[in-house]
Amino acid sequence: MDSTSLIFDFSIIFIFAAVVATAALSLSLPILVGYILVGVILGPHGIGWVTDAALLAEISEVGIIFLLFLLGLDMRPEQMRKLMNQTTLVGVVSCLALFAIGALVAAAFSFGWQEVLIIGASMMFSSTIVGIKLLPTTALHHRHTGELMVSLLLFQDFVAILLLTVLNQLDSVSGWDLATKVLALPLLIGGCFLFVRYVLLPLMARFDAFHEYIFLAAIGWCLGIAELSSWLGLSPEIGAFSAGIALATNPVSQYIAESLKPLRDFFLILFFFALGARFDLSFLPDIWLPSLVLAAIALTVKPWLFARLLRLAGERLHESREVGWRLGQGSEFSLLIAYLALGSQLIDSAALYTIQAVTVLSIAISTYLVTHMYASPLANDPRLRRD
Repeated sequence: MDSTSLIFDFSIIFIFAAVVATAALSLSLPILVGYILVGVILGPHGIGWVTDAALLAEISEVGIIFLLFLLGLDMRPEQMRKLMNQTTLVGVVSCLALFAIGALVAAAFSFGWQEVLIIGASMMFSSTIVGIKLLPTTALHHRHTGELMVSLLLFQDFVAILLLTVLNQLDSVSGWDLATKVLALPLLIGGCFLFVRYVLLPLMARFDAFHEYIFLAAIGWCLGIAELSSWLGLSPEIGAFSAGIALATNPVSQYIAESLKPLRDFFLILFFFALGARFDLSFLPDIWLPSLVLAAIALTVKPWLFARLLRLAGERLHESREVGWRLGQGSEFSLLIAYLALGSQLIDSAALYTIQAVTVLSIAISTYLVTHMYASPLANDPRLRRD
């Protein structure tokens, strides 16, 4: 068998993922940690059985796109406005505080000023993938805890997308570029609502007896708007989210959400594999101490900060603490920011791998803590397992 083929890569990834998932569940460990471990072992910096981790990372980005599309399907526009009004101040204060803490720690370890800024920025965000994946569907739809968490993640995602846009256009940024992007977002959202109302929904209503058509149309709609968003200079993630929101007011959105979950999970396995595979273990001797300090901040200070700010905003103690713990990790957006910053020569490889190590370590430990403390689809304890 050709060990450089994509078929071989997929075969070896999913065989090992199944084996490691079996061991993880037997040891009461979350399976997401197992997927990351498979990436570390099989990737180019491990035994090297899967060498094209960059290609798999691009494929796994589809998982993030589907995740945000499904999130948009669950968020009616009026509900989203209400939630964002409730948590915007908490989001602003938490981002500024975490940026300052991360930047101070990076400066204490003698990183350059540009690296200090990027590391500080990477600490602002929590993982949308982990947060939504570990949140029971009942909590997402019907509980205030889920509403608070989703609204905070949305705020962070918008901040991250703005930062990614600036980094992506750093060499050619101008007032005109920024103005066109500011205009592109409302035009994209407005166009999505018009197309859904006058084209997509009538087509789905006409062929609703053919479930395969609904499934196919939903995938095409999601990926098509994601690509259009990228062409407009925005991110494919914000395009997918906009595509989901435009469909959220119609009952068909719930059928689409259920239909796409297995496809989303397939790509998310590749995402977590790529997360482990892209980490170079040879950098550990140089970055282990700042990585441990920053990961500890993500796992302890971040949950405390969110819980405290939500309490000051008038939320109940139990809900505030749960949201804090569920948001206590690094983010996939932190990695995207780090990769773009490296490409723009704003940071060096040591800073990149520091951010990677913080993200991997905090996601692994946070997943373990959440699945042992709160209800989750991935909890090993039957009393906490909720889907």
